Amino acid sequence: MKNFGENVFNDAVMRERLPKATYKSLRKTIEQGLALDPDVAEIVASAMKDWAIEKGATHFTHWFQPLTGITAEKHDSFISPTKHGLVFMDFSGKELIQGEPDASSFPSGGIRATFEARGYTAWDCTSPAFLKEDANSLTLCIPTAFCSYTGEALDKKTPLLRSMQTLSKQALRLLRLFGNTTTTQVTSTVGAEQEYFLVDKKFFDRRMDLMLTGRTLFGAMPPKGQELDDHYFGSLKTRVAAFMHDLNLDLWKLGVLAKTQHNEVAPGQFELAPIFGTTNIAADHNQLVMDSMKKVALRHGMVCLLHEKPFAGVNGSGKHNNWSMSTDDGRNLLDPGNTPHENLQFLTIICAVIKAVDDYAELLRVSASNAGNDHRLGANEAPPAIISIFLGDQLTDIFAQLQNGGLNRSLQGEKLASGVSTLPAFSKDSTDRNRTSPFAFTGNKFEFRMVASSQSISGPNVVLNLIIAEVLSQFADRLEQASDFDQALQELLRETATNHKRILFDGNGYSTEWVEEAARRGLPNISSTVDAALVLLRESTIDLYEKHKVMNRTEVESRYEINLEQYCKQINIEALTMLDMAQHQIIPAAIKYSTQLANSINTIRSASSGADVSVQEDLLNNLCSTLHSFKGNSTNLEKAVREAHAMTTDSYGHGVYYRDVVFKAMEALRIDGDQLETIIDADLWPLPTYTQMLFML
Repeated sequence: MKNFGENVFNDAVMRERLPKATYKSLRKTIEQGLALDPDVAEIVASAMKDWAIEKGATHFTHWFQPLTGITAEKHDSFISPTKHGLVFMDFSGKELIQGEPDASSFPSGGIRATFEARGYTAWDCTSPAFLKEDANSLTLCIPTAFCSYTGEALDKKTPLLRSMQTLSKQALRLLRLFGNTTTTQVTSTVGAEQEYFLVDKKFFDRRMDLMLTGRTLFGAMPPKGQELDDHYFGSLKTRVAAFMHDLNLDLWKLGVLAKTQHNEVAPGQFELAPIFGTTNIAADHNQLVMDSMKKVALRHGMVCLLHEKPFAGVNGSGKHNNWSMSTDDGRNLLDPGNTPHENLQFLTIICAVIKAVDDYAELLRVSASNAGNDHRLGANEAPPAIISIFLGDQLTDIFAQLQNGGLNRSLQGEKLASGVSTLPAFSKDSTDRNRTSPFAFTGNKFEFRMVASSQSISGPNVVLNLIIAEVLSQFADRLEQASDFDQALQELLRETATNHKRILFDGNGYSTEWVEEAARRGLPNISSTVDAALVLLRESTIDLYEKHKVMNRTEVESRYEINLEQYCKQINIEALTMLDMAQHQIIPAAIKYSTQLANSINTIRSASSGADVSVQEDLLNNLCSTLHSFKGNSTNLEKAVREAHAMTTDSYGHGVYYRDVVFKAMEALRIDGDQLETIIDADLWPLPTYTQMLFML
């Protein structure tokens, strides 16, 4: 496709525009992690500026990913003044390499105070610069890392790059033991499937809750939801198809490998899936996907909702984080081959993943936690909060063989015949899929299904890279010291398969039986973001991050503070929004309808003393009773929020109060509010309904 990557300063553009020596030097920096030569940066900056200006750009920005979970940018123009009162277009190597945004206005978890404002952005040359279109303007965006004046990472990218380095280092140690002397780098790769909702903007604009919180805080279930399973993979509505077409064009220009699109299970819900990419670039691309979805939706008179649970009673949204490892000479280390029982290198790496997920399940759970995901995990569209691994029939059988001390077979897929003579028979995969599993092997990768739809994929992939690097280092330590490698390897595989079989589960992850079984196995079940955050304060967690130089103590502790702070702020905003909607929209509507009913009763009685007004009286009694309860629960919520603001407890205590008191008060208020919606005349109800928002696109 001719316009794919046209707005990206990619390898092809660099090869064309840079001198050969400069290009080779930059490629070495990218591929081998070498220090960037300032002279090279100067030449690259000039070429990048010329390319951007030719495309129509007037400004550049250091595009970075602070701990808000979204992206940030400060635009500077290319113009520089001359002594004659004119300007010329300039962009130096220093401007390319380094920027200086305010570091105190982003979440820092205590690393930066308001009076400590200096921070730095540094060019990440491993992720290509690109041109971002906004209205009629083009801006050169330079992907950068973001750190404080004192050197701590204040972003999502820096720990991710560090984790990729340590994973490569430890994986190479293992590959050398298997005789691989050619691979120089191992890279984690990711394909992040993105789920989202679309709603008509005219409905969105009338919903304060959607505007301020991303989810509906009130809303009665419609007569029809998703129970007929008729939306999943259904025919695209014309308006949605037009949106997806334009979204693809925008993403392809940015070099994003958007591949698959379809209706998801819930009405109004959809999914986009990309082709795999290097984890760092995949994380950047997923941020662009979310940003582009919002902008393109507005062009089509719609709003894209990325909240994990925008509508109660129907499926929420997540990201399926498909993770694997590849070598710089093109091999997928999670590809089992035709006979995986004979592929000892593959089995060793799979064992490392299994041990890592079992040993660090709680840390993995932290990586997928936020206030929105607390609504979703464990429901019918999402995996439970209990981490388990699905391997499938073939690998499960192999691991049973490992536990018994021998490897002699790999189950193979059979032929599948449809019973229709004109349809071809074809080979089945060697295993089924399990969509209830939070961590499932799907052929040549693991699919981490817990990730929240609105969050950056950097955090979960930092943890995946880190914990697997740690176990690879443990394996390498043991095997490097072995006098008999083959025997030591067999013992290691058997031991791992035996000691970590508790994490393997191929049944229904939604069942209550699994919750009970998981408890018997000793698997953790962390149901909320508040409790998950505590894992970050453990000395073992901090030691792990520091051992591999992914984050230091200060950086880890700051993430704990930020997680709880964001959780409390999100619940607080939702509570205040509910109170505003209750006071200014729902209660006035209820009073107006009750007045109409009372007037109707009096009018009819005055006209005919024997008329039956029992229907109106029942409605009025039900309405007044529900309204009384609604007002009482509104008062309770107001009190809970007031007490939360007055609390002086630590971050964890604050989070517990918001979860156990404020949020429960919100739930009670919602029950009455949704009941009022079913009573009040539709012409008087002030909010667009679920039927309108989910089905009128």
